[in-house]
Amino acid sequence: MLEIRNIVKQYANHRALDDVSTHVEKGTIFGLLGPNGAGKTSLIRIINQITAPDSGEIYFDGERLNPTHIGRIGYLPEERGLYKKMEIGEQMLYLAQLKGLSRKEATERIKHWFEKMEMQSWWHKKVEDLSKGMQQKVQFVATVVHRPDLIILDEPFSGFDPVNANIIKEEILSLNRNGATIIFSTHRMESVEELCDSIVLINKAKKILDGKLSDIKNVYRTNTYRIEHLPSKEPVTEVAGLFSIESIVDVPEESTTLTVRIADGKTINDVLMHLIPRVQIHELKELIPSIHDIFVQQVTAQASPAFIETHE
Repeated sequence: MLEIRNIVKQYANHRALDDVSTHVEKGTIFGLLGPNGAGKTSLIRIINQITAPDSGEIYFDGERLNPTHIGRIGYLPEERGLYKKMEIGEQMLYLAQLKGLSRKEATERIKHWFEKMEMQSWWHKKVEDLSKGMQQKVQFVATVVHRPDLIILDEPFSGFDPVNANIIKEEILSLNRNGATIIFSTHRMESVEELCDSIVLINKAKKILDGKLSDIKNVYRTNTYRIEHLPSKEPVTEVAGLFSIESIVDVPEESTTLTVRIADGKTINDVLMHLIPRVQIHELKELIPSIHDIFVQQVTAQASPAFIETHE
């Protein structure tokens, strides 16, 4: 759906994007990640044609990005952009018509969304009369009412209580199931784990990793497992060339939990063959780094050149 090639953006003495390339597959949910000031908003503004890159190209659905694509994009900015003194219903009609809908079609779709989001009584209210979370609902409807092919959501859960955050999450998933491609920018890593198919991580204007979520997590696997077993007369000890013990948590007369790292060239099956004659195992789980852990590690230390080369 989106091919981003070698984008550079400079503001006076600050380089916001430095040769950033990535791609967003059609029909996926794509996470745009990075710490504050990394360049995420600059890239979003370029995709929305609010600003232009100094160099590089973006292709939208196989065509070079141009003004005709604006009507196929929905954008929910982190800083909300509603008119506080305007009635919500008229404001929604105005925004929907800017995206190319007729007044009749816009009215039908807005009423559908208002019923879906339990906003029927809001038509004649003004934005300034709503809570932050209610304003967020209005902004979300304005983003999706024209049925865009590409939806860009910048911190979409900001201001929502858990119940309404879950409602928005389900709507995002529904839009994606119905064919929309979604770019999702957030600092909530648990939402990334739950929603995203692929991600790109930008730090200090540069891309430091991208790819499918599952592939990235596999790269950062450490062959570490948590093993819980019943108490035994003889404690489990490390076996050189097979596994090392990272930690032991012993609850007397209940259980012992080991965190073990398997040696290169060995598998968990090899470890189990050693342990099963000695202890009764109750639970086994591989400890795969979370996206939060990977995010912190990479932003702190930067990705290795080999990893960047592999994913470019």
